[in-house]
Amino acid sequence: MKRTVLITGAGSGIGAACVQRLAALGDNLVLVGRRRAALQQVAAGSDALVLAGDAADSATWAGFVEQIRARFGGLDALICCAGGHGLGSAVDTSDEAWEAALRGNLHSAFHSARACLPLLVERRGSIVLLGSIASLAAGPEVCGYTTAKHALVGLNRSLARDFGPQGVRVNCVCPGWVRTPMADEEMQPLMHHYGEDLDAAYRRVTADVPLRRPATADEIAALCQFLIGPEASIVTGAVIAADGGSTIVDVPTLAYTHLETPA
Repeated sequence: MKRTVLITGAGSGIGAACVQRLAALGDNLVLVGRRRAALQQVAAGSDALVLAGDAADSATWAGFVEQIRARFGGLDALICCAGGHGLGSAVDTSDEAWEAALRGNLHSAFHSARACLPLLVERRGSIVLLGSIASLAAGPEVCGYTTAKHALVGLNRSLARDFGPQGVRVNCVCPGWVRTPMADEEMQPLMHHYGEDLDAAYRRVTADVPLRRPATADEIAALCQFLIGPEASIVTGAVIAADGGSTIVDVPTLAYTHLETPA
């Protein structure tokens, strides 16, 4: 029987890369996102079920779940890729910006998981939450994003503990820089400041990353594919950094890395 996988944030970036990978495997796919046109473009050539709506809105999920059950009979995996920005320090973050950061990055995952868990329990399925290295460390002036992504780790562990006895596995993937449209936008201030192109900006932000490069969306999708597959059958509650080694760097020792060569 074909596996059925639901992907939120499927219209671009990592979500779209997951669609492409899993479609190649012949999985039944359910694509959720706010922009129907983008979802339809990603789904082109497949028989994916396209559900346009806000994953953070609990009211949308009852109808979505009914359509999934009617079309495919159940659900084997959920990959939560929906997310967004959350820029600014605490004093620079308005109430609206704070709520938007939590809604886009945390509430979307919670409501998706809560709605899909009854289906996943039936098939002893799995969930992958897309965190970030911002789930593990704090960047400058991204208070809302950092807080929401840290909270995803707690959600991951709570879901894994509560639903593991029913056969549901839950894991969290924490990418570093990934070349996606959203990350391209974040390169713009560097490009403007240094007069550099996009490639140079990515080289700059990964200069102290052990692998010295950003990930591709497909590399992160490959990890998601592994985690929902049988080879990861004993893995649950894990928080996996997919960051080129960013989070293993001892920041205070970078001064030694950057020592100038003596004349």
